[in-house]
Amino acid sequence: MNEKILLVEDDPAIGEMVKDHLEKEGFQIRHATNGTSGINLFHQEHFELILLDLMLPEMNGLDILQAIRQKSTIPIIILSAKESDVDKVLGLGFGADDYLTKPFSLIELSARIKSSLRRVNQYIQNIQHDESQQIQIHELTLDTETLRVYKNGREIPLTSKELHILKLLMTHPKRAFTKAQIYQAVWQQEYYGDENAIQVHISRLREKIEDIPSSPQYIKTVWGIGYRLGDF
Repeated sequence: MNEKILLVEDDPAIGEMVKDHLEKEGFQIRHATNGTSGINLFHQEHFELILLDLMLPEMNGLDILQAIRQKSTIPIIILSAKESDVDKVLGLGFGADDYLTKPFSLIELSARIKSSLRRVNQYIQNIQHDESQQIQIHELTLDTETLRVYKNGREIPLTSKELHILKLLMTHPKRAFTKAQIYQAVWQQEYYGDENAIQVHISRLREKIEDIPSSPQYIKTVWGIGYRLGDF
């Protein structure tokens, strides 16, 4: 295993508990106790995944999340004491890949981490086996080798989930996908009606790739079914 994880958590008890558990699982853990040291570590070292608390001194978790998403699609799992749906949607909307509410099970945390890393690795392997390195739909181009998206030659930074959703639609341009099918393909988990996660990621994706997000041309809503790629 030996993947390197950045843990940004200011509570010393939670931080040590998570660090000890994950190191026993075979992960390398770098622990930052405030937002500033967390973002500095991110810039200085290479990580496969980030565990990010929201309520942090010096720089809060959402600010860190936004800063990282401007540069990287690294998987980010939020750890937060906030339980409301608003906070969950807000975190996912800013680019988080997953969300755990405190107190959480260490076994579940390990499972979520492994699931996120497995999705990334599987995605990379699938990309490496693609015969074509680029998929182009109208003004939008997905480079499957570098995992970058361009519109009219300008790169559009996307999160890993947004990339997964867009690639799914772009590789099946005539097909409509239900929310359950998108969730299972992208999250690789059973769908239990968690529409918020899909809707937030679709909304953020539209904001990034559409000329007019409220009147989307690339990601069309198929009422009563789900979503499909627009006709060009």
